[in-house]
Amino acid sequence: MAVHKKVQRMVQGPSRRQEYSASTKRALVDVATELFTAHGYAGTSLDEIVAGARVTKGALYHHFSGKQALFEAVFVRVGADASPSIRRAVAGKEDPWEMATAGLRAFLAVLQQPEYRRVVIQEGPAVLGYERYREQEGRSTYGIVQDIVSSVLASYDLERSMVETFSRVFFGAMSAAGSAVSSADDPGRASAEVEAAIGFILAGVRQQAESGGTLPGPGDLVDGSTGPAPG
Repeated sequence: MAVHKKVQRMVQGPSRRQEYSASTKRALVDVATELFTAHGYAGTSLDEIVAGARVTKGALYHHFSGKQALFEAVFVRVGADASPSIRRAVAGKEDPWEMATAGLRAFLAVLQQPEYRRVVIQEGPAVLGYERYREQEGRSTYGIVQDIVSSVLASYDLERSMVETFSRVFFGAMSAAGSAVSSADDPGRASAEVEAAIGFILAGVRQQAESGGTLPGPGDLVDGSTGPAPG
């Protein structure tokens, strides 16, 4: 009989207690997102968060080990919410260059969202630490852009190590772009300037490839054997 009741509960779905627990956690992340965006990590207290979510501190500590863990949940949420817009922008585009341009443009639009700018770009590195920040960053919007760039470079006859190196370089460019746009007085203008700069780089790589040239390999440019001759 006990086994039958257990199976019946599983078929019926989450219990009322589980639903309450999930809604409590969701409320904490919702309120924390608003407060971290408006006041930053240092300017937001746990007292304000639990008051806004209308729960006790005990409920908060039931779900999160502390303020940093709650911030990381917000960081993941903001990144996850932003990712679909980039995926939609590149969906259906077969030409890798069009995909790269569309993905870049969508990413720059994401950078102008207040939550993303404050939580992911401005607060994320200091709160999470460099290693944790990079790990989480690579799973969200930056990771999508990196995959797009990798797909473009993978169409050339390059060693795998070179594809990975170029991808890391563009990953760094995206990080720098994020900082530039998020801290700019006019994010829209800064976004347009970043798009032009990175677009210029992509155009140069494309022109080199389509003209029958090859992209530099390891050591090429270091010993002066490849590249323009000195004037």
